[in-house]
Amino acid sequence: MKIIPAIDLMSGQVVRLYKGDPGQKTVYSDDPVGVAKQWEVEGADFLHLVDLDATLGTGSNLAVVKKILTAVSIPVEVAGGLRSRSLVLEAAKLSERIVLGTLAFKDKSLLKSLLSELGPKKIVISVDHKDGEIVINGWQKDTGIKLIPAMNEFLDMGFTEFLLTNVSHDGTLEGPDLEFLEQACILSNANVIASGGISNINDVKNVKEKNPFGVILGKAMYENKVSIEDAKKLS
Repeated sequence: MKIIPAIDLMSGQVVRLYKGDPGQKTVYSDDPVGVAKQWEVEGADFLHLVDLDATLGTGSNLAVVKKILTAVSIPVEVAGGLRSRSLVLEAAKLSERIVLGTLAFKDKSLLKSLLSELGPKKIVISVDHKDGEIVINGWQKDTGIKLIPAMNEFLDMGFTEFLLTNVSHDGTLEGPDLEFLEQACILSNANVIASGGISNINDVKNVKEKNPFGVILGKAMYENKVSIEDAKKLS
């Protein structure tokens, strides 16, 4: 299981939101590049960079993302606001993997085109949900689409990589959603990254038992409730 610290960017700062609410923001650093280097030194397998301003349509942290990508040598996946071909291809050129959420649900023809151009290992489908129903546009818009049928559709299209976040758990330190994680991880050919709710090393252990590809560490790591080193001892 890959240990993947999240670096969520807003106005050039490293932040965490509570359940995706931009009005409930905690700032952890004004030095995103320094944070990225720190997580690399501590043994992160991957970095998960999220441009929250791009996600919410309020700005862009692309310059900061580019600085981080040149500052570290571990693989980085880039997420947030990648909703046009040009932005997707630019991010794909710079990073190991790109994460597509809103675009994946709103423009299937573009998605299929990107799949044939970039291949399934380059694209991570972000299946953000509220207790089993997909949400898009920075978690602000309900779709009524059910999680597991949606994942099966993407698998049928040829995708294999998924980022699974139950928004109701994200940034809460209330524990991960193991029920939907288990349903997702048993799908054939699905490599799932678990995200949201981790509060301690026991949560990481419980997630690992569902056999995901990786786990995102966010708020718990920034608040010293779990370390990359301890998490890696489990993996």
